[in-house]
This record gives sequence, C-alpha cells and structure tokens, in this order.
Amino acid sequence: MKIIVTAKQVPDTNEVKIDPVKGTLIREGVPSILNPDDANALEAALQLKDANPGSTVTVVSMGPPQALVMLHECIAMGADDAVLLSSRAFGGADTCATSTTVAAGIQKLGDYDIIFAGRQAIDGDTAQVAPQMAMRLGLPLVTYVQKIVEVNEKEKYVIVERQLEDGHEVVKLPMPCVLTCVKELNTPRYMTVGRILYACENDSLIKIWNEKDVELDPANCGLNASPTKVDKSFTPAPKGKGVMLSGTIQEMSAELVGMLRAKHII
Repeated sequence: MKIIVTAKQVPDTNEVKIDPVKGTLIREGVPSILNPDDANALEAALQLKDANPGSTVTVVSMGPPQALVMLHECIAMGADDAVLLSSRAFGGADTCATSTTVAAGIQKLGDYDIIFAGRQAIDGDTAQVAPQMAMRLGLPLVTYVQKIVEVNEKEKYVIVERQLEDGHEVVKLPMPCVLTCVKELNTPRYMTVGRILYACENDSLIKIWNEKDVELDPANCGLNASPTKVDKSFTPAPKGKGVMLSGTIQEMSAELVGMLRAKHII
C-alpha cells in the first residue's frame, strides 16, 4: 500500500504575537512545529504501514527551505521519504494556489492508495486545502475522520467514522481517496533515537521540487494564482477586568444596578 501524507510547518501559536500597527504575525523568534492535525494524519498513515507490511509512507509539504526540519522529524517518526515543494514562485499562495501546487506534486509522485491530511492548519484554520486538493485530483474525500474502521486493500475501499457536532456517521469510499484527520483519531508517536539518526544521516530521503519539476506555470501558482485578498487583520481590543460581587442577592443586585447606571448602560 502506498500512502501519502500532506503536512505543513506552522508557527507555534502559543508563541505568536501580533504587530499592533501592521496587524500581521510577528514570526521572528517564534519556533516552527509540525501542524498538530497533520501529526495525527501521519500517525494514521504509520499505523496502516505497521499493519500492512511492505507499505510506504511519503510526506508532501509546500514551504520554504526551513520546512526541511519538519520533514526530517516526519521521517524520524517513521515516514519512508518526503517531498518539499519549495520555490519563490510558490510564495504568497492562498488555499487555492496551495492546493494546486500540492496536487501537482502528488501527481508527479504517481501511484498511491490513500492520502491523509490534517483537518486544518493552526495558522490559517481554513480547512480548505485538502478538499480543494481532492477536487483537483478527482478523488473522493471524507473530512473530520475520527476513526478508521476498515481498510481493504484487496477490494480497494475504506470505511471511516466522520465526526459530526452531535455524533458521527460511517462512510465507505473507494480507494484512492483523501481523508482529513482530527485529533481524536489517535495520539501521535514520538521520534526514536534510531530514527532521528537515520533521518539526519540520509538527506537523499527528501526531494526538493520547484515549479518546473511539477510542471506548473508560475502564473498558476503562488501569489499570481491566489484570488484571496486580505483587506486587513487585527487583534480585538482586550476586554476590561471582570468584577466579582459578594453579599446577598439583594446587595449584589443593587450594586450591579448602580454600576450599570454609572456607565449609563441603564
């Protein structure tokens, strides 16, 4: 079984700050990590690989050269190899252009059975790239997968549970297909010392492709092919400090009414 995982290197949102003047992310000094939902997607692929000897897992990512660190981590977790789609032509891409580039990279890889992706990236939260990629590849798609019930390689079908707000639904779909994963699906494994050394000592496991390698016209990728235009972004003004009232119901009610009148709310 040939499995592909799409992954993205993202800034650690616990460390991200917003420039109050420009309204943009301050990325300097902010560590980058493997997108959490993509880690669940990778774990799902690795579990399938463990259960089906002879299977391979390839990670595909689009990003700057520093994303190589994240791809080495994916290999250290158990992936067999990786592809980094990296070029200035890919810069400034929105979800539409990103899905075009990632789909082109996957098409160049050729034969595959399942493509796993994270539900969404924590830096954008759009959850659009994987569905758009599936559309461009002409593949069936199930989003928000919380459990893989069955993968039948012989008869080429997959049965999964799809997470809903009030429960779940069971879906059967043919292979090849695209599945986006939620954190409830599994717990990602840790890297091992042996795999870390293996990943660091074998740079040839990661291929770097540009727009020529995946046969993309620069006009069809990156900022040139991104219809999304950001008007502005901003951080909401912080709310005032809350006030705790104490006393009897009558005393607190009277104090609350007084405060509201003082602010001319009532």
